[in-house]
Amino acid sequence: MGKITGFLEYARIEEGSAPVAERIRNWNEFVVGLSTEQARIQGARCMDCGTPFCSHGCPLSNIIPDFNDLVYRDDWKRAIEVLHQTNNFPEFTGRVCPAPCEAACTLAIDSDAVGIKSIEHAIIDRAWAEGWVRPQPAALRSGKRVAIVGSGPAGLAAAQQLARAGHAVTVFEKNARAGGLLRYGIPDFKLDKRHVERRIEQLQAEGVVFRTGVLVGAAPADGKVLNEARETIGADALRADFDAVLLAGGSEISRDLPVPGRALDGVHFAMEFLPQQNKAVAGDKPRHQIRAAGKHVIVIGGGDTGSDCVGTSRRQGAASITQFELLPMPPEQEDKPLSWPYWPYKLRTSSSHQEGCERNFAIATKAFVAGSGKERQRVASLKTVQVQWQGGRMSEVAGSEREWKADLVLLAMGFAHPAAGVLDAFGVGKDARGNARAGTDAVDGYRTGVDKVFAAGDMRRGQSLVVWAIREGRQAARAIDAYLMGTSLLPR
Repeated sequence: MGKITGFLEYARIEEGSAPVAERIRNWNEFVVGLSTEQARIQGARCMDCGTPFCSHGCPLSNIIPDFNDLVYRDDWKRAIEVLHQTNNFPEFTGRVCPAPCEAACTLAIDSDAVGIKSIEHAIIDRAWAEGWVRPQPAALRSGKRVAIVGSGPAGLAAAQQLARAGHAVTVFEKNARAGGLLRYGIPDFKLDKRHVERRIEQLQAEGVVFRTGVLVGAAPADGKVLNEARETIGADALRADFDAVLLAGGSEISRDLPVPGRALDGVHFAMEFLPQQNKAVAGDKPRHQIRAAGKHVIVIGGGDTGSDCVGTSRRQGAASITQFELLPMPPEQEDKPLSWPYWPYKLRTSSSHQEGCERNFAIATKAFVAGSGKERQRVASLKTVQVQWQGGRMSEVAGSEREWKADLVLLAMGFAHPAAGVLDAFGVGKDARGNARAGTDAVDGYRTGVDKVFAAGDMRRGQSLVVWAIREGRQAARAIDAYLMGTSLLPR
């Protein structure tokens, strides 16, 4: 453990950040990581509580007490070795994971949790700076070939595990650059794309081949999913050329809001808006970019994607930003005896909210209203009504109707399911939510009902977190390795 009495002596130290007035003028990451001494103090607070609820709370089962102790003892090189045992990409999770491990920390029962996420962030940044993160190509090749469809966190994690097991891995990505959600969904101010680039370079050095601009199966019918493919490959061709195929695409079909006026110009899905800005930051000039500059922006949806829309709109120079959430406002403080060690229900205020945003809860959108004259095809306002929840049922509050000025409306209400074109092309069965049907059992886990074809990540479990995608990619890699070789030494 860290210092025996550390949890009694030291308070939690939060990571710093650039001032709001400074950071909204650019697209750079603004979080200031812990110093070496601050990280050591955080590591000293770990209680070695016997049962590591933090590790159980982490989808990757990170060995958290061990790397906390190693940081406290200033043994950073061993700390990154322990962290990499369970997490291929801690620079991603150390920046964008909501940290369910901290919610499960024993210290969080009646105090502030150990800053596990900030320690993870400090470890991987130190490891890159010291040159400890290096390619690990396989010493022996298996002669087996694996195709991975999708280059998001699940696909990347699976690719790295399978390449290190000695298989020849090819990753197919329909867009111009690899990275999936990491590349196109998460704003640069939260995750600088250089972190994605150097991991891709590491994977290439380990033998992974990336084929970008290649669509596998059929394109989404509605045209709202980002698709920059220059060529298409059929499912049968992929199954013929490879010994196994992993479907690891994202849950890309956005949940819509079919109310009057939905077809008006100026009403867009968040995943039409966010990727365009990421492309612009990368130097790829998007055509007809949706911009918030000078506009009254309304974001519908209170989750992480909605928060990203708020931060992006602020940096683009929106005149005002308002966010709607259908559910009632959560309590500012969770009921710890009721929720611990699980993810608590409480109000969460993101860094984007702190940059300027009006938040409204228990509110439903009834219609989008067009402008007049030359603007009659564009949204000018929207009508809402307050709602109340009782027994899990929603009802409208009489007399609470209101109209809001809106030049740009961004729909960030989550995702329904993956694009059906890929699953249908392979003939993969779907569950009731439209995801690929595949289990997670120790035997035959992640296998679909189609020979050679596996599924993982959002395509299998539905919309989820980056940390869950990495876990699923790692576990699917082990399942594929066992399928190809009869057994596997990859960790589960």
